[in-house]
Order: sequence, then C-alpha cells, then structure tokens
Amino acid sequence: MFGVFAKVGTFTIGGGYAMLPLVEQELVKRGWISEADFDELIVLAQSAPGLLAVNMAIFTGHKIRGLRGSIVSALGATLPSLVIILLIAMFFTEFQENEYVRRFFLGVRPAAIALILVPAIRMAKSGCKSWWTWLIAIASLLGVAFLQVSPIWIILVTISVAVSVSLILQKKQS
Repeated sequence: MFGVFAKVGTFTIGGGYAMLPLVEQELVKRGWISEADFDELIVLAQSAPGLLAVNMAIFTGHKIRGLRGSIVSALGATLPSLVIILLIAMFFTEFQENEYVRRFFLGVRPAAIALILVPAIRMAKSGCKSWWTWLIAIASLLGVAFLQVSPIWIILVTISVAVSVSLILQKKQS
C-alpha cells in the first residue's frame, strides 16, 4: 500500500483531482476496490476534512488493513510530495528564471487540466441520472467558475433542491 500511494504521490502533478485516474487504476487493478466503490470513495474523501489524496489513502488503507493500513497508506501518499516540495524550495530560487524550467511548468499545465477533467466527466456521467441533476451540475459549474458564487451556497442550494425534489417525487408516488 505504501508503494502504491507513494507512486501516486510521486507521479501525479496537479494535486488531488489530477491523481484520481491513477489511483483508480491502481486500486481497481489490484482488486482492492471495485469501480462502483471508487465513486463512493471519492465522495467520502471529499466530505472529510483534509486533502483528497490523503483521505483516499487513509480510507483505502483502513479498508484493507485497518489502522496500520491507514497510517502506511497516508505516509505513502504524503512523503513523496514532502520530499519534492523540500527539493523545490531548496533549489527553485536558483532555477526559477531558467527557460527550461519555465517551459516545463507551462507544458505540465494542460496535462494536469486533462487529469482533473477525466474524473469530473466520469463522475458527472455516473452521478447525473435525470434532467434536474444535470441542471444542478451545470448551474453549479457556471456559478462557481464564472460568477464566483461561493461553493458553500452551491452546496446549500443543492441540498435544498434535492430534498424538495425528493419530497415532490415521494408525494407523487403516494
């Protein structure tokens, strides 16, 4: 588990959402978690305070080996980033004006964006089952991305709409 999450922590640039495709591939390939459970793992990891990658490592480690698995997985997820950040901090001032370093970071951006979009699109496809859930997803995206609406308001409105729609559908069925 340490090795899997260390690999994820080492080779994913762009943070939590960018690492989702690699985490899914590693966990599903090893049979540690099913594809269906992976979506639930993402939601659970997002709901808990802290970093997405670390939360996923902790929950997966706990599922497989309990408390020890959580600790080992969390260390695997965090140590590579810590070492990389320390190395960057030590040497970045010397190389920040280097044209190759600047081009590297410019080149990595599109890949990081793609790695974030892949799980977002996959989650939208699996999570949006009706017209009103698609409407909420699109309205939330537009509100946060273009109107700078606070995600807190998006969550509160979404909860209100979901509860209202559920109550209306429940009344219709009765």
